[in-house]
Amino acid sequence: MTDITQLRREPPAFRRVTVGRVDDLTPHLRRFTFVSDELEGLVIDEPAGSVRLLIPSPGSDELVMPKWTGNEFLLPDARRPLIRTFTPRYLRDGEIDLDVVLHGDIGASGWAHGASVGDPAAISGPGRGYDIDPDADPLFLFGDETAVPAIAQLLEAIPHETQVVVHVEVARPDARLDLPGHPNATITWHDLGDEPPGSTLLAAVEAAGIGERSRVWAAGEAAGVQRIRKHLATRDIDRSRTTVRGYWKVGRAGPGV
Repeated sequence: MTDITQLRREPPAFRRVTVGRVDDLTPHLRRFTFVSDELEGLVIDEPAGSVRLLIPSPGSDELVMPKWTGNEFLLPDARRPLIRTFTPRYLRDGEIDLDVVLHGDIGASGWAHGASVGDPAAISGPGRGYDIDPDADPLFLFGDETAVPAIAQLLEAIPHETQVVVHVEVARPDARLDLPGHPNATITWHDLGDEPPGSTLLAAVEAAGIGERSRVWAAGEAAGVQRIRKHLATRDIDRSRTTVRGYWKVGRAGPGV
């Protein structure tokens, strides 16, 4: 029988790092500064670009490096490693800052609750970012807490003459934090409360005046942004003008959480 398994391109190699500093930005968002000489040469050219974070498996303090099988990374015992995707907030010589949302005891969030200086991890990247259209009028940014680092990067990169409309959904009011200033940006925070993730963002998208020159970037919980994608389709907004990305899933502590 012929094996017709389609092989995927191998991602960039992992670079070993250690936790160099831990800072709480809000009661629900913790910044980890990873340090290593192996970060030399890592470049992220586009805003909202990503990296993969490899952390020890639950119940272990040891970092085991996985191998690429042609389709996925696997540990020597054939288990899947704990890998999550983040948008770095800052990348400096030998240092990279990743912000982790704290709202569960599994996955990256579970690791983040107990991680401390000196703990091992590994970084792989970069992943795709966002190509800003300087002619967007306006540029809409919709995202939840996991998208805050990407939104911050975009606000720093978007030309000052571009009008920017930002909507950020947070689980609680104390999850709000200062975002980079932009002379033509309006920022609205939405408290989710007991509603399903993405509910307030969908309402904001539905109320937005998205015109022919508008561009839309949205990221957050997978089912929530899927509802946004479907809504945009009902308004006949060309997909070439929209970027919609699922960062995590309810019940699975995924990217950014």
